[in-house]
Amino acid sequence: MRNRFEGRVAIVTGGARGQGEQIVRTLSREGCSVVVGDVLDDEGKALAGDLGKSVVYTRLDVTDQADWADAVALATSTFGGLDILVNNAGIYRRQLLEDETVADLDKVLDVNLHGPFLGIQAVIPAMRARNGGSIVNVSSLAGTTSYPAHGAYSMSKWALRGLTRTAAIELAPSNIRVNAVLPGNIRTSMSPTTAAADAPTGLKRQADPQETANVVVFLASDDASFVNGTDVIADGGSVLG
Repeated sequence: MRNRFEGRVAIVTGGARGQGEQIVRTLSREGCSVVVGDVLDDEGKALAGDLGKSVVYTRLDVTDQADWADAVALATSTFGGLDILVNNAGIYRRQLLEDETVADLDKVLDVNLHGPFLGIQAVIPAMRARNGGSIVNVSSLAGTTSYPAHGAYSMSKWALRGLTRTAAIELAPSNIRVNAVLPGNIRTSMSPTTAAADAPTGLKRQADPQETANVVVFLASDDASFVNGTDVIADGGSVLG
């Protein structure tokens, strides 16, 4: 344990289970105080209870500005400030374009794009009060290439990369770094288990959530202090598969 985050405070959205839970656990192990934001109340409360007083849960619908304000207020009142935001919450859907509806498209964009946008807006004052911070947006390999039946999902993840770069430019004078992680196939409930021989990666396997969490946590840390506005692809070499 390196305790890279001693005295630091983070909000992790979609943090109650899966990839988000692993990010929360990794930050906590390295000394970070964490606000777990999710709409899965039972799982979120259980995770916070398991990790102790340095981790608290709050119900956070990322499409709701009031929930964002409450999450930031909780971080500052409980732990004294806010240094890190991980925009991890997301919806994954597969649908052919000809069968897509505007209503379903809007649901995906609301969570995957509008959510991070609202989160970035919400945390800026608190991070400026700490003379800087780090924001990590979890995009996807689908945000840099094309897959059939991924129209809505890919739209949201490509757009999130654009948001990341714009925010990085605008917030750099405030010493707030903004980067994106683009995971490939991760072994979580959102992605069915794939046999090693069938995994579409050079490494011929799915990623363990810890492997993606390590990349997110690196970008959030001072180890990445000169990394800003960057896409980090963590896909096991899909182009090599």
